[in-house]
Amino acid sequence: MNLIVFLGNPGDRYSRTRHNAGRMVLEKMPFFKEAAWREKFHGKIAEVTLGSRKIRSLVPDTFMNLTGKSAAAAATFFKLKPGNLLIVHDDLEIPFGQIGLKFGGGTAGHNGLKSIRDSLGTADFGRLRIGIGRPEKGSVQSWVLGRFSPEEEAALPVVLEAAAGLLEHAADDFDGAMRTNGTIKVYG
Repeated sequence: MNLIVFLGNPGDRYSRTRHNAGRMVLEKMPFFKEAAWREKFHGKIAEVTLGSRKIRSLVPDTFMNLTGKSAAAAATFFKLKPGNLLIVHDDLEIPFGQIGLKFGGGTAGHNGLKSIRDSLGTADFGRLRIGIGRPEKGSVQSWVLGRFSPEEEAALPVVLEAAAGLLEHAADDFDGAMRTNGTIKVYG
């Protein structure tokens, strides 16, 4: 893995919404504040040490449905194959309190993953999935763009810390981590 892409929407309005769970994981990474972030590829990028490897981290400044523009620009510039990318994102198909790793597969309606798939021409990239669950009623759009419930908000630090730890493990052994292709329950 040579590039980790943290998905979310830009701006304070979206910063604590379910759709920004990927960006929230970045805030728990040990390198987050010390990294030399620079603006490039329609986002911010930094080369960091994670585990025992040097990798690049990218935070697109595009809205979710255009994240492929940012991820593909970086992948092209660094001559990376799609399989060298790990996308950190929210996932409706996993209940809140669970996280998981997966390689390839469908997009399950996730507009950020769709955009990346369309821009790269394939869905064969790694994913670190942060469970947000599905709404019992109401629209999916309102759900993902809404804030976590008070109970979820209280548990969120535990979930995000576990995701950051899993990400560090994946950086050290990406191929092995992608073979696990499952979820773990960290809360609830």
